[in-house]
Amino acid sequence: MTIALLQLAAGFVLLIWSADRLVEGASALARNFGVSPMVVGLTIVGFGTSAPEMVVSALASLEGNPSLAVGNALGSNIANVGLILGLTGLIYPMAVEATARRREFPILAVVTVLTAVLMANGALSRVDGVILIGGLFLFLASMAFRMVAQTRSDPTTEALLAEIPEGMPAKTAVIWTVVGLIVLPVSAQMLVDGAVAMAVMIGVSEAVIGLTVVALGTSLPELAAAVASALKKEDDLAIGNILGSNLFNLLGVLGIAALIHPMTIEPILLWRDLSVMAGIFVVLAIAAYTSKRVGRGEGAVLLAAYLVYQFVVLYEALG
Repeated sequence: MTIALLQLAAGFVLLIWSADRLVEGASALARNFGVSPMVVGLTIVGFGTSAPEMVVSALASLEGNPSLAVGNALGSNIANVGLILGLTGLIYPMAVEATARRREFPILAVVTVLTAVLMANGALSRVDGVILIGGLFLFLASMAFRMVAQTRSDPTTEALLAEIPEGMPAKTAVIWTVVGLIVLPVSAQMLVDGAVAMAVMIGVSEAVIGLTVVALGTSLPELAAAVASALKKEDDLAIGNILGSNLFNLLGVLGIAALIHPMTIEPILLWRDLSVMAGIFVVLAIAAYTSKRVGRGEGAVLLAAYLVYQFVVLYEALG
């Protein structure tokens, strides 16, 4: 148990650190070579901010642990909305911009339904993976089109552009890029090994570990970014970061994992966890379209829903 815990802890720390270094180094390097901020934001930063979930789920799928891969993606989305936006709303009530209500919320709703439809037969095939990845590139293309056509970006795009560092020397950028590329898969392997070992030791499924411990750990960067944005009163960045992360998780994380290895979906992941993910998003959407904000009341409801969900998952697994 001690070794598994150490693997988990070290894996989390190194995974988050290396993903951050990779994003900073690669995006700074691209800017130094004259690549536009739009391209950097939509590609390097967009994929990089979801790199922990992507790499962990890809490795889990490659090693024949599909429940860990799916649990990580669904659990991260639940944590993003319930824990992160709930906690952030308690710290500082956030207004939901009209652009997010017109675009990001409907897009995420469509993607959630698409994911549910593809998973309804109890599996994610490589064809399903192609569909999800295709949806991701379609989403990125629509964001690029909006950035070119408009003088002001939407919240999701602004959140991506805000992650691009300025003034980093090319030598430093190369070093951080290489370090990130090396440490990221190594740390992800440590995390997956620790998660699988812990599941075996305490007698729960890998899906449970993915939905709880792994999902929470890989969501820590989003938590830090959302709280920082809230403290700076940058409401659009806090909400845009979460909406963008959830889209990347469903389209990119699940899509890549399915492309690597077709996955069987445990029934409980469908009727319990996918339903909770959709339900907690509906609660957020209701707040966004009625009160047009995530205040302390809405934040308390989201956070309470997340805590109850975590309790139910662990109770059912250990009971």
